[in-house]
Amino acid sequence: MAVAAAIELVDVARKATQAYGRPDLTAKLARTRERLTDAAVRVLVVGEFKQGKSLLVNSLVSASVCPVDDDVATSVPTMVRHSAEPTAALVREPADGGEVERTAIPIAQLARHVSEAGNPGNQERISYAEVGLPRALLAGGLVLVDTPGVGGLGSAHGAATMAAIAGADAVVLVSDAAQEYTKPELDFLATAMQVCPNVVAVLTKTDLYPAWRRIADLDRAHLAAAGVEAELIPVSSTVRQLALRTKSKALNAESGYPVLVEYLRDKVLGQAEQLARRSTGHDIFAVCEQLSTTMRAELAAQENPEKAHELVAQLEKARGAATRLKERTARWQVTLNDAVADLSADVDHDLRDRLRKVLREAETLVDDADPADVWDQLAKWVQHQVTCAASANFVWASERAAALARRVASLFAEDGQVALPELPMAETGPGPRVAALERPDLARPGLGEKALSGLRGGYGGGLMFFMPLSLIPGLAIAAPFAAIGGALLLGTKQVRDEKQRALQRRKSEAKMLVRKHIDEVQFQVGKDSRDMLRCTHRTLRDHFTALAEEMQTSMVESVAAAQSAVKSTQAERGTRIGDLKAELDRVAHLADRARTLVEGS
Repeated sequence: MAVAAAIELVDVARKATQAYGRPDLTAKLARTRERLTDAAVRVLVVGEFKQGKSLLVNSLVSASVCPVDDDVATSVPTMVRHSAEPTAALVREPADGGEVERTAIPIAQLARHVSEAGNPGNQERISYAEVGLPRALLAGGLVLVDTPGVGGLGSAHGAATMAAIAGADAVVLVSDAAQEYTKPELDFLATAMQVCPNVVAVLTKTDLYPAWRRIADLDRAHLAAAGVEAELIPVSSTVRQLALRTKSKALNAESGYPVLVEYLRDKVLGQAEQLARRSTGHDIFAVCEQLSTTMRAELAAQENPEKAHELVAQLEKARGAATRLKERTARWQVTLNDAVADLSADVDHDLRDRLRKVLREAETLVDDADPADVWDQLAKWVQHQVTCAASANFVWASERAAALARRVASLFAEDGQVALPELPMAETGPGPRVAALERPDLARPGLGEKALSGLRGGYGGGLMFFMPLSLIPGLAIAAPFAAIGGALLLGTKQVRDEKQRALQRRKSEAKMLVRKHIDEVQFQVGKDSRDMLRCTHRTLRDHFTALAEEMQTSMVESVAAAQSAVKSTQAERGTRIGDLKAELDRVAHLADRARTLVEGS
């Protein structure tokens, strides 16, 4: 109802801009209305491998859209949104920046394309899958995104997911009741809250673990100790599925899902609705300011024609200032361009520096141990450190971008003397997967290989000692014994050298794979950060340029109205003054309604 009221107010304001001949303001309000009517609220469902994310999404929408199985893992993000009829499509975003390719498929075939079993390593290069369902929960604009869990939050995929979180309205962290929170989960939560403050923790599989209440208490204590202000909601997807089949309200309440649904409706959709109303109110209020500027200028000229020339001079000066705001030499333009270039270089250097430190430490660990003995622990450590480094870099880039937006806004407001609405920030898609850290060949030489290597060394050693001694008279009798000793000595050395060479090979391959993994993360995360900065740059540039154009148009019309007022007769002036006051009252009433919309949010 609140969004419907906001749309109605936008329509009233659009009629006013059309009546007053301001097509630029009409176009601005058309974009405002489009945002209101298509206000998608994205909720990312993230978590470690096999924690029940896909089943959680299925249980929320009462449909089996995401593949669920003990041996099936999600490899492609799946977006579930509202539609009049059930639909499914695969989306591919070309690397060359061309048009997005959408391929419609039957919902029954979705699992074949979005799971590791049907699409291992996302070899089909699908950006994400999109599913449409006629569900009441989704009707308000809620979009659930089931993210891949392959590799977990401490993997490179966790780093890629962080970029998507920047454009999300809320994040649902899924963890089962088998154990309390791990360090990667807590680190991920703390970092996610810096990018998207609306985070909720969901504890799944409470039906499988009798001690889930104790785990929930431990998790809440961990959240409090980490300073993470996230609500924790225990749920059982199995009980929820049974409740849906039997239509049992008691089972549904026991599943914990009503609490989660209420959170999504009140905290997520409700907050997004408030932000939409606030942004809409700011847009309408700004439009009213532009409309009233021209009317006030003409009214002043009509009421005091003797001061009209002085008023025109002031308006001409204001028009010149508005025109200069559109030029490339305007302070806000120069600051924006220079700051984005500097920030892009700083972000890239920061990411490289963080990942180089991880690489140096990983290589030191490889040098100090045999990869065959420590690879599993080393791989987990590398993945966790890389994710932490990439996430910290992205959070830092987001904070710097937000500070830049505020700085440019203050410069524009200082030069333009206008009230500014809240600025839209860059949004990102679900984000492609980053390949997991590959496993090197850690096989040690077998018994047969050692024996063959020993025989090769022993054969050469035996000949080396036997041949010279057999040719010396008096020592020929000792030649066989010397040959045996030489064979044992050099054979043992050959086995030891071969073992050392195999160890160096394993270390070299392990280092090479770690470097390859870090290079891929650097490439992907660096691209995400640059895309975010480019989008922020375009958003700020287009936003302030449009404001400058609106101001310039208002000043041009104000000058024309003031000049026309000088030529009016006394009778015309009296009639026009009454009309202008009536028009200003109507615009003021519209501004009051916009102000109420902002304050009511």
